[in-house]
Amino acid sequence: MGFFEMTKTALRTVLSRPATILYPAQAAKRTPLTRGHIIFDGSKCISCSICQRKCPAQAILLSKEAKSWQIDRFRCVMCSSCVDTCPAKCLSMDPVYTAPASAKGVEVFTITYVKPPKPEKKEEPIQ
Repeated sequence: MGFFEMTKTALRTVLSRPATILYPAQAAKRTPLTRGHIIFDGSKCISCSICQRKCPAQAILLSKEAKSWQIDRFRCVMCSSCVDTCPAKCLSMDPVYTAPASAKGVEVFTITYVKPPKPEKKEEPIQ
């Protein structure tokens, strides 16, 4: 009985279309949920380092003294946990994949966020 099931599976596989595509030759199917790569906006980052703590692959390094944010693309697993937990919404997922790289490298971004001044409190006269 096992031989007939194996033969049936083999014939179905041979006669059907391939389950995968030839990626470089054919474009990959993209949806709004496709996780291509992370985009960082240094003008919104408040240096809270929540993204660094939530990254399961430890691909993010934030330096408050140097005002820099680093990501190691080879360690990043595109889980989107840093994007989901960022309170300032300075991280986002782009559905376009990054170009292939042959050498390891860390991308360094500068944090340019300027804390807005607090509004002055106006004292109301007592009546």
